[in-house]
Amino acid sequence: MASHSHSSPGQSTQAIYKTNIVVIGAGQAGLSSAYHLSKLGVPAGKGFVVLDQSPRPGGAWQHRWPSLTLSTVNRIHDLPGMRFADTIADGDTTVQASVAVPHYFEAYERAFDLQVYRPVKVVVICDRVDRFRVETDRGLFSAQGIINATGTWETPYIPEYPGAQRFQGTQLHTKDYRSADAFLGKHVVIVGAGISAIQLLDEISRVTTTTWVTRRPPAFREGSFTEEDGRAAVAMVEDRVRRGLPPASVVSVTGLPLTPAITAMQARGVLNRQPMFSEITEQGVRWADGHTVNADVILWCTGFRSSLDHLLPLMLREPNGGIVMAGRLATQVAKDPRIHLVGYGPSASTIGANRAGRSAASELKQHLGL
Repeated sequence: MASHSHSSPGQSTQAIYKTNIVVIGAGQAGLSSAYHLSKLGVPAGKGFVVLDQSPRPGGAWQHRWPSLTLSTVNRIHDLPGMRFADTIADGDTTVQASVAVPHYFEAYERAFDLQVYRPVKVVVICDRVDRFRVETDRGLFSAQGIINATGTWETPYIPEYPGAQRFQGTQLHTKDYRSADAFLGKHVVIVGAGISAIQLLDEISRVTTTTWVTRRPPAFREGSFTEEDGRAAVAMVEDRVRRGLPPASVVSVTGLPLTPAITAMQARGVLNRQPMFSEITEQGVRWADGHTVNADVILWCTGFRSSLDHLLPLMLREPNGGIVMAGRLATQVAKDPRIHLVGYGPSASTIGANRAGRSAASELKQHLGL
C-alpha cells in the first residue's frame, strides 16, 4: 500500500517553513481538522500543514493488535465527507482494524489532498510572541496557530504500585499486546475495567488462566445506549476540562455495554472480578488482607494519557495537571486561544473528534483573522 505522504518542507535545511496553522497528528482528529480548514478556504501549504510522526497513514489504528477486527472493534465513525464502509470490500467485517482503518485514512488523505508530511515528529513548541516556533526532527516551522491532535497512544499509563520493580515476571501494557497465544501456560493478571481490558480478558482466558483486577467494580450497562446517553456522558467530561480538571474517559462515565460477548464471558465464569491488589511481589501480587496470587504476567489495561509533552514550554497546565479549556466544544485552550486541543477530553472519541475538528478549524480561523 503506497503511502500518501510528503517530505517535510524544512527537512534539508534549517530555514524555517512559515505557515498559518500547524496541525499535529493525522489520526481521526487531525484529519477532520485538516478537512475543515480546507473547506473553510485555508489552503494546504501556506495556510496549514499536517505533521504526522508515523511513517504511513492510520494514526494509532495501525498499531492495534491483529485479533481486533471490524466485527470486534467498538465502532469506527466516518470522517467528514467520506464513508468508511465505502472503502471496505463487500462489507467484510473479518478484516483487521489495523489494516482497514489505515487504508481508509490513506484514501481520505488522497481524496482531499491533505498533504500530510511524514514521518515528522514534533519535539517542542515555543512561543515567539506573535508566532509559534515548532521544532521537529525534520526541520523548523513557524505558525500563528496550533491544532494539536496527537491523541494518547504514545503515552500509555501504568499506575505505580509498591514492589513493581522486583516482579520477576513480565509486565505489559495494552499497547504491547499482540496475541493471546504469547501467554500459553502462563497465569496472567489483567488490570483494568475498560473496553480493551474486557476484550483482552476474553481472548486470553480462552487459552490460559487469568485473574481480573479492577480499582472499582465495573459498571455494566443494560439496554441500548441512546444519543441522549452519549450527549450526557460527553457533557460530564466537557464540564471537567472547562474547569481545568484532568479529563476522565467517556467510558468511565457511560459504563460498559452488556454485549453478547460479555454475557458469554459471564457464563464461562471469566468475569470474576477481584479488587485492586496492594502490592506486587517477586512472584505475583498481594492484597491488603495478605492473600496472594502467583503470576507470570501482569497486563496493565489502564489506559493512556494525552501526548502533550511537546507543549510543556507553553505552560498550559494547571497545578493539578489539567488544562482549562474553552470554545464551543471545549477545544480551545483558555490561556492561549491560538491553541486548540482536538481529541482531548470530550473529543477523545472518534465521533467527538469529527465535531471538534470542525469547531477548532472554524474558531481558530476566525481568531487568527484568516
